[in-house]
Amino acid sequence: MNTYFLRGASAATLLISVSTSAFAQDGHLLDEIIVTGSPLVRSVDEAITGVSVLSGEELSERLAGTIGETLKSEPGVSSTFFGAGASRPIIRGQGGDRVRVLTNGIGSIDASSASPDHAVAAEPAQAERIEVVRGAAILRYGSSGSGGIVNVIDGRIPSEKPDDGLDGAVRIGASSVDSGREAAGSLDFGAGNIVFHLDGTFKETDDYKIPGFAESAVLRDLEAAEDGGEGGDEDEARDLLENSATKTTGITGGVSYVGDRGFFGIAYHRTDSDYGIPGGHEEGEEEEGGFGEEEEEGEEQVTIDLNQDRIDVNGALELDGFIEKVQFFGGYANYEHTEFEAPGEPGTVFTNEGFEGRFEAIQEERGGWTAAHGVQYRYRDFAAIGDEAFVPPTTTEQIGIYTFHEVELGEIHLEGAGRYENTSQDNSVTDETIDFDLFSISAGGDYHLSDALRIGGTVYRTERAPTTEELFSNGPHLATSQFEIGDADLGKETATGIEGAIRYRADGHYLTLNSYYTDYDDFIFERATGEVEDGLDVSQFTGIDATFRGFEVQAGADLAEIGNFTLKGDSLAEYVRAKTDTGDLPRIPPFSVLTGLEAESDRYTFRAEVEYTAEQNKIETFELPTDDFALVNLFATWRAPAGTQDVRLSVSVLNLLDDDARQHTSFLKDTVPLPGRNFRFNMSTKF
Repeated sequence: MNTYFLRGASAATLLISVSTSAFAQDGHLLDEIIVTGSPLVRSVDEAITGVSVLSGEELSERLAGTIGETLKSEPGVSSTFFGAGASRPIIRGQGGDRVRVLTNGIGSIDASSASPDHAVAAEPAQAERIEVVRGAAILRYGSSGSGGIVNVIDGRIPSEKPDDGLDGAVRIGASSVDSGREAAGSLDFGAGNIVFHLDGTFKETDDYKIPGFAESAVLRDLEAAEDGGEGGDEDEARDLLENSATKTTGITGGVSYVGDRGFFGIAYHRTDSDYGIPGGHEEGEEEEGGFGEEEEEGEEQVTIDLNQDRIDVNGALELDGFIEKVQFFGGYANYEHTEFEAPGEPGTVFTNEGFEGRFEAIQEERGGWTAAHGVQYRYRDFAAIGDEAFVPPTTTEQIGIYTFHEVELGEIHLEGAGRYENTSQDNSVTDETIDFDLFSISAGGDYHLSDALRIGGTVYRTERAPTTEELFSNGPHLATSQFEIGDADLGKETATGIEGAIRYRADGHYLTLNSYYTDYDDFIFERATGEVEDGLDVSQFTGIDATFRGFEVQAGADLAEIGNFTLKGDSLAEYVRAKTDTGDLPRIPPFSVLTGLEAESDRYTFRAEVEYTAEQNKIETFELPTDDFALVNLFATWRAPAGTQDVRLSVSVLNLLDDDARQHTSFLKDTVPLPGRNFRFNMSTKF
């Protein structure tokens, strides 16, 4: 990319970020009630820690085939991007088990946290809204969400009766970069106090186009140096990323009883997904007794066939007295995915059968004080069978109790929460069981300096048990090109941190700043050892002290009135720095800025934005740096006139300049770039 363009884009975005606001936090969302985090009702504007809500037109414009790519423009969020089929959210530089992905408040019950090539069994295409909670508001969901929570809310269990007895929505879409086609629909209809829900999704894409070589310039230069300076560009894959096609279908049926004082419902959901793992996965090792000669290396075209059957239950009942409401969330799922090393040649099979339930009781407000208390149970039976079974069959059982409290003292709002949790990890092969007792607390508050300005902060101390992968891994993992080794002697991971927030909101403009600092005792991550096993680089799960610090700043302003249009500017800047006592942590997102200009009327919305991501050269010893890039995106939406059928047509162009862009947070960043220029079309209607 042109260096002067990058510098200009960066300077412009930094300038605008001083006075404008993030697209994700449009003014009308500030009063929207959030359901994730505390069981006590709060709005986005009232939340002390960082909260994002993606819904409506914004969700439609940001919608991608995976939850990670859908959310990566949200404050503090990046993604693992393992091609078009698998991408999990990373929040403030933390991913894997530290970011819990929920469906309607219950975990996704899949294998996505075990490896970045495993897709999340949560379908963004059917979401009514997606909530992201960053920081300490995680004690409701367990220690394994210490980095943050993503909750996909899809309405599969109706809690209210539809207007006029029938509500529905239909959306179709297409994309040029991958010849993508998709359709989604939902329907709620009632008969008395019984409400039924049906929905379905279909999405299929071909291999996607890329702007140049599949391998990064950094990697190609390194390979040329190893080959004595002789490049082989004519033999390199380019223009089209092989093995990146996807196909996903989902269907849901639900039914609820909705009464005057509550509801109770049950839903069944089936997900089927087939997708390729691009980038090629080399397989080769030294022949035993062969004078040190190596076999000829080959590249596997790995594909994954994923399916999940899931049953959810949800209910709430309003009461009279000290306890004013009780609610229950539960989910059971049977998950399986098969990794095919070639068409018709199954390799490793991953299975996960699990259950999660949570019961909560909410107190009525008395003298400005209100509280909620809950108990949670999770069970996971996980197994990997085949050549890539780097984790033995394991079971995990977890039980936790928690309490939330809020107090209003005039202009001062105070919050506090605590959680105790027992987690038991059992290795079915060695019959070894490891137990952890975990205690976590958080406290915070905010103060209204004026009607427009308030400041707040949170302090917290959380404990997380290591996962079965971190404890018991011992084998080849071709997807990440690593030989992974766990450590059964790992202890619990303890995080002590502080987060501060400043929020200013007045007519036509507002500013939000969140900053944080977290100190980890025995932070667990995969450390590259420099050794080689079975032709793969060895990574050892290790616990070491680490620190994370950073910020997210958003601002926005109405700039002018031009005819029937209101011209608005917005911007988001975010930064995270993460390191241990001995060096930098791997795959940490670099500084980035997203700046947009939007013109909106009753019928039309037009938007142009630039997303700049800086280079990342603060890297682990065996990691390669990542170049900076800037993406230009355009959006246009037409809405039917008020009083007629709710119909919307949207056209967008992503990566308008067809730039080579690579996410440093991805294991495959040097072999799998982001898609090139992409024209997208969406049509939706509600009735």
